[in-house]
Amino acid sequence: MNNNYDMVIIGGGIVGASTAMQYLNRNPRHTVLLLEKECGPAMHQTGHNSGVIHAGVYYAPGSLKADFCKRGLKSTIEFCENHGIPYDQCGKLIVATDKQELKKLDNLFQNSVENGLTVRWVEADELSELEPNINGIRAFLVEDSAITDYPAITSQMIDNFVKAGGEVRYNSTVVALKEEQSSVAISLENGQVQGSYLIACAGLQADRVAKMIGIDIDFQIVPFKGEYFKLPESKSDVVKHLIYPVPDPDMPFLGVHLTNMIDGSVTVGPNAVLGFNREGYTKLSFNLRDIATMTLFRGFWKVIVANFKSGFQEMRNSLWKPGYLKLVQRYCSSIKLSDLEPYPPGIRAQAVMSSGELVHDFLFKTTDRSLHVCNAPSPAATSAMPIGEYICEQVQSHLK
Repeated sequence: MNNNYDMVIIGGGIVGASTAMQYLNRNPRHTVLLLEKECGPAMHQTGHNSGVIHAGVYYAPGSLKADFCKRGLKSTIEFCENHGIPYDQCGKLIVATDKQELKKLDNLFQNSVENGLTVRWVEADELSELEPNINGIRAFLVEDSAITDYPAITSQMIDNFVKAGGEVRYNSTVVALKEEQSSVAISLENGQVQGSYLIACAGLQADRVAKMIGIDIDFQIVPFKGEYFKLPESKSDVVKHLIYPVPDPDMPFLGVHLTNMIDGSVTVGPNAVLGFNREGYTKLSFNLRDIATMTLFRGFWKVIVANFKSGFQEMRNSLWKPGYLKLVQRYCSSIKLSDLEPYPPGIRAQAVMSSGELVHDFLFKTTDRSLHVCNAPSPAATSAMPIGEYICEQVQSHLK
């Protein structure tokens, strides 16, 4: 087995898979290895998200997020069409339920226009025609938004990568990195490999992998668990579009929404509660290392203090289902407590600076022989193709 490669990529989520596929397409004579610590691809953030192909409503014009998202929507749909992966461009309605939300809704609409999205206003009468089960005084329709199956996309990217000559090793946990003048030595639990260059797309472990190679980072990954419910099959036709509330601009999350899934079901969520295990998806999952790392980080406590009220409300609604239901009934009163059936949560890797500032855009760190994706916030799944393209361009310009 070869243990020396031109390029080694850490991470078998959609960003790592996209990067590996595109890098080998650009450099077909290079030997490229993709390492994933789990037994298969898309086991964490990629496999635990809403499946939405976002359009870029919420992102600041000119930011990497806005650029990646707009290009990502188009390239994701093209990838689905080229490989027979299901998607549905059902559109998204962002709904105001009272007059206090109208100004925020207008700001979002203007932001969408600046980002070049296909949007239009929907007044209350038309809203009731489009979505008879939704209550709102005004909304706007984002026609570009869609849904798909991101684990299927990731698997197809890896298939493309392997067919082009790439190698994938699962069950390969990275435990140490050593950068040398012309290569990076990568120690695994089950051996060692070497690469002339390393790209790390480590998601929930991004900060730890960056530290392994000696990068002096001023941030830490803080996990936020997004809890979902699934509606019963009898309520699968409750909405035709994705239904989103008007988000609180002071919060990094979008609020509880109704999402049509590609399998025909409808989910409700997510909330956003602090996670005590970066990779634990059960209700009471704890990891002592993750808790210790988090609580010893000064930026964590600054985030807690700054967001205490909203954090308390989210935690209360996590423990008390009627509180969660109340958020949904603001715009969909027909949903009852008995309709909220269990559904697996997701965990978002949120980079937090030691100052307590949440990192809202993409964050990359480099050394002479490595590039690290340190923060890949939503819409990272939507944006996986342009992110991979950006990484490849950065690496190739660096190596010239």
